[in-house]
Amino acid sequence: MFNRHKTRTALTVAAIAVTGALALSGCSAGGDSSGEEGGAVTLDFAFWGNDVRAAMYDEAIAAFEEEFPDITVNVSFLGFPEFWEKRQIEATSGGLPDVLQFDYSYLRQYSENNLLLDLKPYLGKEIKTDALSDQILGIGVVNDTTYGIATSTNAWGMFQNPKLLEQVGVEAYPGGGSWDDYKKYIGEVTTAAQGAGVELWGGNDYTGRIQNFEIQLRAEGDSLFTDDGEPGFDKEQLKEFWAQGDDIRQGVAIPQQRLEEVYPVSGFDAALTTSELTWDNFGAGYLGNLGEAYTELGLVAPPVTKEGAKDLYLKPSMLHTISANTEHPKESAELLNFLVNSPEVGAAFGTNRGLPASTTQLDGVELGGLDEQIRDYEESISDRLGDAPPAPIVGYGTIEEKFRLLGTDLGLGVLTVDEAVEQFFSELDVILNS
Repeated sequence: MFNRHKTRTALTVAAIAVTGALALSGCSAGGDSSGEEGGAVTLDFAFWGNDVRAAMYDEAIAAFEEEFPDITVNVSFLGFPEFWEKRQIEATSGGLPDVLQFDYSYLRQYSENNLLLDLKPYLGKEIKTDALSDQILGIGVVNDTTYGIATSTNAWGMFQNPKLLEQVGVEAYPGGGSWDDYKKYIGEVTTAAQGAGVELWGGNDYTGRIQNFEIQLRAEGDSLFTDDGEPGFDKEQLKEFWAQGDDIRQGVAIPQQRLEEVYPVSGFDAALTTSELTWDNFGAGYLGNLGEAYTELGLVAPPVTKEGAKDLYLKPSMLHTISANTEHPKESAELLNFLVNSPEVGAAFGTNRGLPASTTQLDGVELGGLDEQIRDYEESISDRLGDAPPAPIVGYGTIEEKFRLLGTDLGLGVLTVDEAVEQFFSELDVILNS
C-alpha cells in the first residue's frame, strides 16, 4: 500500500512549462516508442524548480539529444510541493515519469513501495561510476539496493561572519575542537559585544538542531535511525545532548525570544550572531539575506566529540531516479547518467543543483567565490567524512520539526529537558507506529 506523504504547503497553481523545443507530455511512464526495439524512443522527465532551472535543463537536454539522436525527452516541471502532489497521484496508477529529479526524504518511501527501478544492472555500464565516490554511490542505497544517484552534495559546517567579528575584535573560530571549546567561544564573542555596546552574540543554542545531535551520535558509533528505521539512541542520550545547552541558554547564546522576533530568518541572517552550524549550501542564502554590506563568510568544520571520528557525511542536495514501470530502462539509465556525469550539464547548471557530486561534471563548472569556498571546505573535511546514514524514514520531516520546536521551548524556558525528552519520544512513537 502506498504511503501518502502529507505536505505542509497548500497546493498552489501548477507551473508546468515547456522550454525551447521540449514538448510537455501528459503520458504515463515510458512515453511513446515510435519504432521497433533499438529504434526511436521517447522518455518523460520531471523536475521541481522554476523558469531559471528550466532553461538550464533545456540546454542540458538539448546536449543529450544531440549525443543520443534516437531519444527524445519530454520535460515537465512544478514547484516543490506541487511536484510531489503530482507524483503521489501518479504513484497510485503506476504512471510516474521515466526519469525523475528526486528528493532524499522520499527515497525510502518510494523505494519500499516498489516505485523505483533497481539501478544495479546499469551501474558501470549505462551509468558510469568512475567519477562517483563510494560515499556518493552509497547515498542512493535503501535496503542494499541502489535506487538513486546523487547529483550534488552538501555537508554540515559552521558559517561565520568576519565583518561582525572585526567589529568586536574577536578572531574567527578555527573550526573543529570540542563542543565545550565552541561554547566558550560563543561566550567570548558575546562578552566582547556587550563590552562594545553592540547587540551581538557568538552563536545560538546549537542543541536546537537535530543534525548536531546526529553528528555527536555518529562520533560515538551510533545513529539517529538504524537501517530498519528504528531509533538509534535512547532517552538518556537525548537528555545529555539537550542538557549541553543549559549554560549557554542563560544569556551566552542569543536569547530564544530575540530569535522569535526575527523569524523566519535566523540570528545569523539577521546579523545578530557571528556563527551558525548548518548545511554548507546555505551560504548564498545567508549573503542574500544579510545584504550588500556583507560580501564574504567564513566556513569551517563543526566541533567534534571524538578526534578521528567519521561523524560528518555528504548529503545529497537532490538525486535522480528511474520509475520501476518505465518501458525503456536502458535509455532512462543513459539519460540519468548524462544528467549526473556530463560536463555539458555541469556547464549548464553551475551549482544551481548544489556542488556536483561527479568529478567529470564538476570539471564543467566554472567555480568562483562562495562555490569554490564550499568545494574547498568539503575537501578539507574528507578525513571526517563517513558513510551517509540510511535514507530518512517516512515522517522524518515531522520528527525534525518536532525536535526544532522542542528546542525553541527549551530556549523560552517553558519546558524542562526531561519534559522535552518525554514529548519527543511520544511523538516518535506515534510516527513510527502509524
